[in-house]
Amino acid sequence: MPAADGAVDSAAYDAVVLAGGAARRLGGADKPGVRVGGRALLDRVLAACAAARTTVVVAAPRPTARPVVWAREEPPGGGPLAALDAGLRHTTADHVVLLSADLPFLGRRTVEGLWDTLRRSTADGVVLTDAEGRDQPLVAAYRSPALRRGLAALTDRHGGLTGLPLRRLTASLALTRVVDPVASFDCDTWDDIATARARIREHGHVLDEWISAVKDELGIDLDVDTGVLLDLARDAAHGVARPAAPLTTFLVGYAAARAGGDREAVAEAARKAAALALRWADEEAAATGSAATGSADVAPDATPDSRPDAK
Repeated sequence: MPAADGAVDSAAYDAVVLAGGAARRLGGADKPGVRVGGRALLDRVLAACAAARTTVVVAAPRPTARPVVWAREEPPGGGPLAALDAGLRHTTADHVVLLSADLPFLGRRTVEGLWDTLRRSTADGVVLTDAEGRDQPLVAAYRSPALRRGLAALTDRHGGLTGLPLRRLTASLALTRVVDPVASFDCDTWDDIATARARIREHGHVLDEWISAVKDELGIDLDVDTGVLLDLARDAAHGVARPAAPLTTFLVGYAAARAGGDREAVAEAARKAAALALRWADEEAAATGSAATGSADVAPDATPDSRPDAK
């Protein structure tokens, strides 16, 4: 956020997302709008850089899940350097995260990790590399002054930026490299799209992907401890009745919203509901034990925990 006195806040970054390519290897399809996991590729990238003070998308305007500033290179289709130059004109932060719009596995943690690594270094930029060790300059964080100097030098040398490859700029920069073949995976072909769609449905990824998609769809920007909610749902299902799980988690969300809606509010509401579910289960266990022994005076503390999830 901008500093209170109007000065530039050094503890912030801007984001520039390039989303105006021709997508020839996709047969000219609208690549930023292609859906992976129910979300457009562009919206997935915008979610990853949601902490940016200003996010500029260089492309023709379209509906997006998050508000952005739109920019366009001149002429349209003038290439990545012309697009970068157009996007930078709308930024003011000392650091800029530069992203393409076709990164299905890019997450907020990776974006902020790039920025944090840059802040702690003396490099001009921090770039992800793919599985083959190749630089991915459109998954990177850069110092804005270094980008502007490089673009100005190229403009003077070539009379403009149209048609110039991005490597003409990055070759002149001092870069730090971070290996991340997953976050740097981009979708250039329909086979890439199919691979991305298959991966997010794998057992180890599907829940996180679904939660991220739901939060994006509902406009919720909240880092929830899903483990706490899953434990609560399990206790409600086992200790009360199976339909109690979704209903209880809904009520927890409602209570948390009334209490402020932050992570702590969710955790506190979940704690209270989980404790209630355990007490409910203990009473059920005590009643079962009483029926089995024919005694109505079996103390709850002496009743074994018979819940299915008991250790």
